Amino acid sequence: MTRDQAFPSLLVFGASSQIGCFLLPLLTGQGMRVLAVSRNARGDAEGVTWLRGSLPDHAPTSELERIETIVSFGPLDALAAWLQCASLPNLRRVIATSSMSAESKRNSPVAAERALAQRLRDAEAALAAICEKSGAAWTILRPTLIYGAGMDYSLTPLARRAARWRVFALPAGNGLRQPVHAQDIARAVIAGLQRPQSAGHVIPIGGGERLRAAQMFARVRASLSVRSLPLPVPRLAIAIAQKVLPALRGPLSRLEQDLVADNTELERLLEVHPRGFAPDACMWESRRAWQSRE
Repeated sequence: MTRDQAFPSLLVFGASSQIGCFLLPLLTGQGMRVLAVSRNARGDAEGVTWLRGSLPDHAPTSELERIETIVSFGPLDALAAWLQCASLPNLRRVIATSSMSAESKRNSPVAAERALAQRLRDAEAALAAICEKSGAAWTILRPTLIYGAGMDYSLTPLARRAARWRVFALPAGNGLRQPVHAQDIARAVIAGLQRPQSAGHVIPIGGGERLRAAQMFARVRASLSVRSLPLPVPRLAIAIAQKVLPALRGPLSRLEQDLVADNTELERLLEVHPRGFAPDACMWESRRAWQSRE
């Protein structure tokens, strides 16, 4: 299969995201040419032409006319709205990421989180309907907690705070976690583009290891390049914090909840087997810092 047959024209939304920064090298490493969309102006690189914009903005018409494949890591509802209005006569394939929050936050005690879960499920259904109407095959990936590029809003802030303050809060929590490395999601996208049997599926994707929330936090602390003082947070303190800190009510309420993904379909359809959770200090650094090491 030649590169023109595999990816005649490929557009990536969210190309500068934590998944996108792993996907682009995988694509260009195979000799693919990519149209990458970013909110900020960027200089073109070998195999990558950058377009300035964001969902639901439109890319230049001249580019849209030859797009056959779209990969998106942006907001799913914005992608669906954009596809509804865009003229894409040659579109044949769409792969996009949603989130396991579509299920894990379905019964959250926080109304805004329940609304988010519903919005994700509605956006998944809308995207599928729009693609089917236009004759484009679609695949949606639902990742669990993403890490690996120092760009997430969950583990990376904890690690950086601990490295700065030399104190790491370790909340009690028996709920299972299944962190997934951003590069493994990028690998799943590549597999989806190469395997037509993945079309028409919403595929959960979690890491290759399930561990207790408390264990996950402990591994993050152990991965830091500096020593930090462990600060155990007992369940009573967590219960009090849920009442007095509304912004933390949702996350704290899930410490005893399993937030995992069944990777059966991922392995069956895409033959992707994500790595276990073995973080290192580089994963909490800025993107520029860890890319300079490669």
